[in-house]
Amino acid sequence: MNPHDTAAPDMPSRRHVIAAASALTAALVWPQAQAQATWPSRPLKIVVGFPGGSSPDLMARALAEPLAAALGQPVVVENRPGAGGNIAASAVARATDDHTIGLMINGNMTIAKILNPATPYDPLTDLTPVSLLAVAPLVLTVPVSVTASGADFFRVAREAGDRWNYGTPGVGTVAHLGMELLKGHAGLGTVHVPYPGNPQVIAAMLSDQLQMALLPPGLAMAQVRAGKLRAVGVTSRGRSSVVPELPSLAELGVRDMQMEIWNAVAAPNSLPKAHVNRLAVVLTEIVRRPEIRQNILNQGWQVAGTAPEGLAKRVQVDTAAMSDVIQRNNIRPN
Repeated sequence: MNPHDTAAPDMPSRRHVIAAASALTAALVWPQAQAQATWPSRPLKIVVGFPGGSSPDLMARALAEPLAAALGQPVVVENRPGAGGNIAASAVARATDDHTIGLMINGNMTIAKILNPATPYDPLTDLTPVSLLAVAPLVLTVPVSVTASGADFFRVAREAGDRWNYGTPGVGTVAHLGMELLKGHAGLGTVHVPYPGNPQVIAAMLSDQLQMALLPPGLAMAQVRAGKLRAVGVTSRGRSSVVPELPSLAELGVRDMQMEIWNAVAAPNSLPKAHVNRLAVVLTEIVRRPEIRQNILNQGWQVAGTAPEGLAKRVQVDTAAMSDVIQRNNIRPN
């Protein structure tokens, strides 16, 4: 050995180091790539927490066929209604088969555990966000017997105080929290009357038992366009592409009043990240197809289509906002 050569006699060359590192990387990446390429290996199940014909059910069924085509496996929609969608969300959270996901409303992923600590899953730790599919404002809807409109409506509503009632599909729903938020911003004294669901809320308004409600556009506008109910405005920050003919409540003088409903796909936190990312990419591409986008718009929704991080951020922001409404108004489950 050359006495001036300070390298150890068995030190590997730079070429050998690079080759070894490449081999190690390939060994680590190959199983993940193989798993990604072979997943799903059997039918994928979308669990929906509401009955057939509900808005989440219609959206899940609109996605099922194109999702099956993209993934190369059948996609089955399973309805497990009850507890405002929380029964289904709990089933998704507990699933360990790597082939179960859920189509959920925002309440399932934000306020469930805050409102009721006995909820058998924690949306922040037991569910993995996949994609925010679509959003919509709520429509402030009133009976045709309430003739005041625009900013004048809120003057009349304030004067009515607790003689007026508002209806929701249950305590702690987005419609309930939204109305409590509206009451605070607009200075209203209207009293909450919970019902089993929005069909009963609409029936109560048609018979003048209620003076107002926040309803999803798909339900509200069918009644409004038929001349059976009236729409005051929407809870979006500005006008919504879903119902562009309606003013925002901010335009009517109710500042800082923003509330949206949304549908999203979530998975158990056990689902590998590679599968979550693949689902998000495929779902985003599907909902942005013109024919799917129009289908969703016809249902009363504006397409979003986000990466998992986009949904996670929305969950974080909405959880903080809804928690504040729940705590300030001391809202408790029935």
